[in-house]
Amino acid sequence: MARRIEHQTTSPRPASDVYAALVDETFLRDRLAAMGGAGAALVAFTTTGGTTSYQLRQGVPADKLPQAVRGVLGGDLVVDRAESWTEAGFTGTVEVVLTGVPGRLDGTITLADAPGGGSTLTLAGQVKVGVPLLGGKLEKMVAEQVARLLDEETGFTAEWLARHA
Repeated sequence: MARRIEHQTTSPRPASDVYAALVDETFLRDRLAAMGGAGAALVAFTTTGGTTSYQLRQGVPADKLPQAVRGVLGGDLVVDRAESWTEAGFTGTVEVVLTGVPGRLDGTITLADAPGGGSTLTLAGQVKVGVPLLGGKLEKMVAEQVARLLDEETGFTAEWLARHA
């Protein structure tokens, strides 16, 4: 059974600034260099009309994973993440596949100006891990790690925008 995930982050920057960073190839490479882990790479990047799509590969060392995950993987975790953003409405989709585990996250991302200034980024989706007996625990762990990663990425984005303004 899949686990629903909904997570919201806030930025002091307006949605248009955050969106501009999220679809900027230099920003993505900088974020991967700072936060991507072993083997991090921008695998693909395309912009067509008002849509930007990209695929990221990120690594998580085995020693940073919970014991239950290490037992299933037998090594480092490789995360393939595809995002597609549409300029109209600042909306996107995300698909995350976990290499070595029959697991994935699918969702939508919305970026909007906040009433008092700044912006909010909302991820709504589901996590599914098809491992008998451990699936539910792994889904919970993945959902928690995704929320933590989004928080860290939001902080990185605000700092990056401050340096590049």
